[in-house]
Amino acid sequence: MSQRRIADLTGQSQSPVHDIVHGRAVKQYDVLARIAEGLGIDRAAMGLAYGSDTYADSGHARRAATEEVTDDMRRRAFLAAAAAAVCGSPVLGDALELPGLPGPDDTRVTLPTRLGMGDVRAVRDLTERLRVVARTYGGQADTLGALAARSTRLMYVAGADTVRRALGSALAELQTTAGWACYDVGADDAARTHFTTALELATTVDDPHAAASSLRHAGIMTTQRGAPNDGLKLYQLAQLRLMDTPSGDDKVIELRAWLKAHCASALVDLGRVDDGVTQLVAARDGWQPPDPYEQADMDWLTAQLHMRLGRLDLAEPFASSSVHAWGNTGRREGTMAETTLATLHVQAGEPRGPELAQRAIGGVAELRSNRARDRLLPLAEALEVRRYRDLAQRAREVATSRA
Repeated sequence: MSQRRIADLTGQSQSPVHDIVHGRAVKQYDVLARIAEGLGIDRAAMGLAYGSDTYADSGHARRAATEEVTDDMRRRAFLAAAAAAVCGSPVLGDALELPGLPGPDDTRVTLPTRLGMGDVRAVRDLTERLRVVARTYGGQADTLGALAARSTRLMYVAGADTVRRALGSALAELQTTAGWACYDVGADDAARTHFTTALELATTVDDPHAAASSLRHAGIMTTQRGAPNDGLKLYQLAQLRLMDTPSGDDKVIELRAWLKAHCASALVDLGRVDDGVTQLVAARDGWQPPDPYEQADMDWLTAQLHMRLGRLDLAEPFASSSVHAWGNTGRREGTMAETTLATLHVQAGEPRGPELAQRAIGGVAELRSNRARDRLLPLAEALEVRRYRDLAQRAREVATSRA
C-alpha cells in the first residue's frame, strides 16, 4: 500500500506517515485510533481496547473500558493534558484517554491540493461570523462543531510554512469557539475535545495566545461547573504560556487582564477573598478595553464577583453599566447581564426588581443557551424570598427547560 493511500485512510498527511513507516513512535491515542480504524486493525492489537478489568500502559494501571468515566475524571484528564502541553511534561499526572467527537464522513470532503492565505482568511471569516451568531442567540454547537471538524483537515494539505502557521492559529481559534458553544449548551465532553484540539494546534504552530485563549475558556467552564481550584490551575497555565510573548501586544495585554479577572473569580469561590479582590483590581487597572462590549463583559464579571460577596451596592453600578452598553441588542451577554441586574434589585428589595426580573426571564427564554438558563436560578431564589412566587415559578420553568 502506498504511503499516500495510508495517509488518506488514516487522516494524516504523507510526511508523518513516512516518518512512522521509518520508525517514529506514535504515542498519541487519537492518532493510533485513526490508524486502527483506517486500516481495519482490531484496536486490541494496538493496545487501544481490552476486555479485562485493567491493563498496563506505560507502567500505569488504566481503567477498564467498561468502568464509568465520571465528569471529575474527564476534568482531571483535560487539566493533566493541558499542563503537559504547556510545561512539556506531565506535571499534574498522566491524562486519562477519553473518547473524542465523532468526526464527519471524511470521504465526502474534498480538500484543496495546496494551501493558500485565502484558506486562512476563509476560516477566520467563518469563525467570526458564527461567533457573532452564537453570542447573539446562544448555542450553535452543532454548526461550529461540524465546521471545526471539517476545517481542521486542512492541516493535512501541503502548503508554505507561513501559511500553515497562520492556518493552525486560525483553526485553534475556531476550535476554541466551537468548544465555547458546546459549553453554552451543556455539552462539556464535546467542549473539552474542542479545547484540547485547539491547544494541540496552537502548540504545533507555536501560538501562545491561541493556546492561552483555549485554556482560559476551559478554565471558565471548569470553574462554573463547581471546580474553581482546577479552573484556577488552567488560568495559571494560560498565564505561564503567555510569559514569553511581547509585552506591548494589545491582544496579549487584553488576555492577561481577563486571566487576572477569572483568577479573581476562582479565588473568591475558594474563600480567598482578599487575593481575589487584589487580582480583580489588577485586571481592571492595567487594561484599556478594545471596545465597549469588552468593557461590558468585564463590568458584568465584576458585578457577579461583588454579588457573590454580598456587596450589592458595589455590584449594582457595574451590572447597570453592562446592561446599558449592550442596549437592546438582544445578545446573549446582554440578557445575562440583565439577569444579574434583576437579581441584585430583587435581593435588595428595590421596586424595579419584578419588572427587571420579568424582562430577564423573557429574554433568556428566547435564547438557545443553557448557560443563560442556569443564571436564572439565583434570580428564582431571590424572587421566592421576596414572595414573588409566580415570577419565581416562571424563572424556574425557563431555567429547567433545556435549550
